[in-house]
Amino acid sequence: MVPWGHAHGGVATAERVLVDFSSIDRQPSFRPDEALGAAFDGAERGDIDRLLTPHNIAAMKSADLRPLTYRLRTELGIQVWHWNPAGQWSDPARKQGYWTSSDTLGAPIALSWGYRLPRRGDTVDNATNDEYSRLTDGDRKTFWKSNPYLDPSVLHDGLDHPQWLLLNLGKPRPIDTAVIDWGMPFAVSYDVQYWTGGTDYDPLGRWVTFPEGTVTEGKGGQVTLRLADRPIQATFVRVLLHTGSGTAPAGASDWRDRLGYAVREVSFGLRRTDGSFDDAVVHAASHEHQTFAHVSSTDPWHRAEDRNPDLEQAGIDRIFASKLGFGLPVMMPTGTLYDTPENVAAELRYIAKRGYPVKQIELGEEPDGQYGSPADYGALYLMMLDRVRNILPGIVFGGPSLQSGSSDLWLQDRPGSWNAGFVDYLKQRNRLSDLGFVSFEYYPFDDICGDIHAKLIHQTAMMDDIARRFDSDGLPRSIPRIITEYGFSAYSGRAMSEMPSALLMTGIVGQWMTLGGNAAYMFGYGPATPVNQHLPCAGYGNMMLHMADARGEAVTPMPSYYTARLLTHVWTLPGHRLHRVVAARTEGAGPEPDVVTYAVERPDQRLAVMLINRSATHAHRLALTMQGLSREPAGMADIYSYGARQYAWLDAGARSRPLRSLPPAHRRQGVNATIAMAPASIAVVVVPMPQ
Repeated sequence: MVPWGHAHGGVATAERVLVDFSSIDRQPSFRPDEALGAAFDGAERGDIDRLLTPHNIAAMKSADLRPLTYRLRTELGIQVWHWNPAGQWSDPARKQGYWTSSDTLGAPIALSWGYRLPRRGDTVDNATNDEYSRLTDGDRKTFWKSNPYLDPSVLHDGLDHPQWLLLNLGKPRPIDTAVIDWGMPFAVSYDVQYWTGGTDYDPLGRWVTFPEGTVTEGKGGQVTLRLADRPIQATFVRVLLHTGSGTAPAGASDWRDRLGYAVREVSFGLRRTDGSFDDAVVHAASHEHQTFAHVSSTDPWHRAEDRNPDLEQAGIDRIFASKLGFGLPVMMPTGTLYDTPENVAAELRYIAKRGYPVKQIELGEEPDGQYGSPADYGALYLMMLDRVRNILPGIVFGGPSLQSGSSDLWLQDRPGSWNAGFVDYLKQRNRLSDLGFVSFEYYPFDDICGDIHAKLIHQTAMMDDIARRFDSDGLPRSIPRIITEYGFSAYSGRAMSEMPSALLMTGIVGQWMTLGGNAAYMFGYGPATPVNQHLPCAGYGNMMLHMADARGEAVTPMPSYYTARLLTHVWTLPGHRLHRVVAARTEGAGPEPDVVTYAVERPDQRLAVMLINRSATHAHRLALTMQGLSREPAGMADIYSYGARQYAWLDAGARSRPLRSLPPAHRRQGVNATIAMAPASIAVVVVPMPQ
């Protein structure tokens, strides 16, 4: 063991950071131009034009986060992505049906849009959330319909894939009667059930069929079902659909019209002695007022009038023309839950014709966040893959872009990991090799109030748990693991614009690479302004590399920008050369230390040690110690530090802004000197390796 600084005055009391080269052959390695990237998402009306100006593109690229992943927000909004505004309807005369964008090359695609699904069954979604369920909207002319591509006659995977609709009544209500107004196709066999758990994630909870809740010879139409002789108290109720009628509405000619299940309206309640019906369901064409409904899947049928102008995606051509991906292969998305294989295949043909650099295709986005069945998503994943795998030779397909690496199944008889269910579905079909990578999003904190620094410290254990969970889910280490979006929270607040955002970013990237992760893509690429999205106590802030001016132009660099530069120009070197992780830790600091350490051996024969002090109040002095080297490093170390002297945030509501925004400070000192770290600060120490 070769200690640094042990003989210098006052250093004996410094905390020791051990950098251990003895296991370097067993440590992960990575290339920055594949591993340290950024994500570009869909946006609100007008935002794409605002973001993709030459000035803003140059500002974004200056962070040197070279790999790019294109995110698909339409999937979160229960919408179909018309990735090319030109295309063909299955019912062109009425401009409705199932859409396939054109793969014919024409003028570059600048913008594209999502189209709402009028046969929607979900009350809420994870994007604009301005729609509602047709199951409880009070309108008999509308209806929910399940995805026809999940019909067993389409999938041929040996499973039935029962579909379902469920309602959350808000509190226990006495239920003895259901009223179901069927559309076409209707269910021939189904079960009406209630949930026995105390909560929706109760591990002891079960779906139990009402005593008279089994129907085996359904005829459609509006039916009133007497479910029990005595009312049963229930908060969650569902209709589990087993066999469809295979019948289509009059005049329908598309094969998809007769597959799946359609329901116009559903009610649950109590039949009173006077014959009246006390309906526990609130029927309203509003997601804020109707009884909460959720469904297993949604038919991607829609109309030209369903375009959502408030949710836009950058055109495929515009993304590649921007060079935000530095000419490197871009991870591209496709729809899955709310799209058709025909539209997905056309998208890949278009990319192939353009000759765009693409290496990875991500199928769908956040299916766990849609609370669907992992087997249903798995079936759609394989169906899409089988239709498109030969269009772009050499492409790696993956997903499922989990909303969280720790998502559990919701309201399931057998609780457990959503991802484990997906992996199990692939394994049972001997298709796990068709998962080219597993992707997930990492926003560790829903609540960004309270003690932010305590949350930062706990985040390390959270990420460790995700890595272990992937192992227990049955994912082999040979399948690449990718964070396709990371940030503080899915909800905006001041912590995203204060120093904790820098501490979290370095911590996520350093820890993920140390755990053997293959890539991590920062969310919040473009300039923005402070907002408060969720909790008043969270204050105003945003995920952004730069603060935007009134015109939307990038002006002031934020902590994420300078952190990105530390990661891409100091901790690593830009480009494709290999960087090897070196084991490092703060000794004797306990399970949740203030200071965490991540080290890499750079290809220029220098060691870069990243130190992150997550305490808001305690300064630390650190002495580096190396193990596993025969000679002590000599000469001068370069130290780049970033903290309160470089950055300060004015907390002033919607007018919040940086008071001070300076680049990391640089100094040189002997390799044996201790390193002083202020509270809430980062230091990257670059040391020449002994030859």
